[in-house]
Amino acid sequence: MVINSDAHQLTVRDNKNIIYTFSVEENLYKAGDNLIIEYTGLLNKSLEKQTTELVNITPVSLDDESFDTTNGIFSQFNLLATEKLETMTLEEKIGQILLVRYPDNSTDITDAINDYKVGGFVFYEKDFKDKTTEQVQSMINGAQNQATIPLLTAVDEEGGTVVRASSNSLLIAEPFKSPRELYLEGGFDLIKEDTVTKTNFLENLGLNVNLAPVVDVSTTSTDYMYDRTLGEDTALTSTYAKTVIEAAKGTSVSYVLKHFPGYGNNADTHEGEVIDTRSYKEIEETALPPFEAGIASGAEAILISHNTIQSIDENNPASLSASIHNLLRNNLDFTGVIITDDLAMGATSSIDNAVVKALLAGNDIIMVTDYETSFNELLDAVEDGTISEDLIDNVVHRILSWKYYKGLMYEKTK
Repeated sequence: MVINSDAHQLTVRDNKNIIYTFSVEENLYKAGDNLIIEYTGLLNKSLEKQTTELVNITPVSLDDESFDTTNGIFSQFNLLATEKLETMTLEEKIGQILLVRYPDNSTDITDAINDYKVGGFVFYEKDFKDKTTEQVQSMINGAQNQATIPLLTAVDEEGGTVVRASSNSLLIAEPFKSPRELYLEGGFDLIKEDTVTKTNFLENLGLNVNLAPVVDVSTTSTDYMYDRTLGEDTALTSTYAKTVIEAAKGTSVSYVLKHFPGYGNNADTHEGEVIDTRSYKEIEETALPPFEAGIASGAEAILISHNTIQSIDENNPASLSASIHNLLRNNLDFTGVIITDDLAMGATSSIDNAVVKALLAGNDIIMVTDYETSFNELLDAVEDGTISEDLIDNVVHRILSWKYYKGLMYEKTK
């Protein structure tokens, strides 16, 4: 399917969700068209633009079986998601793509849900401050009750230096410990026990997504990410990923592996652009295995970093790079939901049309603070033909399938 098109460039997404960009002498196609492309040479999923020579381009029907995609891990809910998608307006679909920082006032909360149809909220420490369990439940249930499609309610409850709900002693006796503290105290048995306790805690509050575990590999205490990691090597970090994902399976709380493709020893992307100079071989051998272990254990979602990975795509942060997403979809065979880190962070906040670029790069859910601007940028991009509604449908279908998989949708369809 064509996902972006201009006079001399054609960007397509194949039936395995791999994205390729080709140079063309004359572009006769628009976003949304389905094509069979014949070429000479080999495609390179790591290139921002292919160097192969196009031989022939043939338009095909939407019903052509070669474009019959599946959702992999969520495939048993394909039909339900398709039926729901057919009832939705373009505006409702676009809203589902946005995971939004929870607003500070009730008017903005209502606007985000009713006017912009957002897919979910991310809650931070301030949102839990001085609240009782009953007040937090009321806050989250109040938002859910306004939504026509159930919301993702997400939080970064990593443990250690990043705790949100557990920072409030009215909700729990003490904040959750860091992965490293737990490992040194009781190994993976304690990490499993902690995951179960944390899951029950979040579930009771009404939270259904934990933006954790951090499965970046860091063994140097001076690294920016070290305190948020297990602090051990690739093999042990892979076991950590497997332990957390398996411990949370079957519950209503989904855990999100982050920060793909591995943060390494890089600086803080909250502050500005960060260049990762590691070789591809080093990333492949040391950073990717924990994500592979988590995927093999049934990880439903992965969050992408804003680091610019020089050996893979030197021109774009990972969150806006098709090459990074191709690596995750193709090399790691990930079929779940891909989420950006917050586009308001320093590494991406100054990039024009970042939300459109994030969608074209292969993300399913885009984390934002300014939801009004983000919503309108996506809507304008569909209306002016920059992106196709078919691409929106493809992405939202996966999001809906995930929500059915999580058991959320049944609350609104009984």
